[in-house]
Amino acid sequence: MNFEDKFDLEQLIFQQRKCRVCGRTKSLMDDFYLTRKDRGTVSAAYSYECKECTKERVRKKNKPDIPYNPVPRIKDVYPDW
Repeated sequence: MNFEDKFDLEQLIFQQRKCRVCGRTKSLMDDFYLTRKDRGTVSAAYSYECKECTKERVRKKNKPDIPYNPVPRIKDVYPDW
């Protein structure tokens, strides 16, 4: 079995992928996360969302949208005479 039969030339050279979220074309190896470590370095092992978009999505998910503002009680608004 030849070495060339085991790998495609496409797997060995620099690849690029278009991010689903931002639409920019970026480097596959540098700008996308591996989905699972045991899948190897084939292009199908990388996510379709770039690292920056993933970080932004997680940041928005963990950040509360509406700050907690309780309704003031009458006791807190009026002085205690």
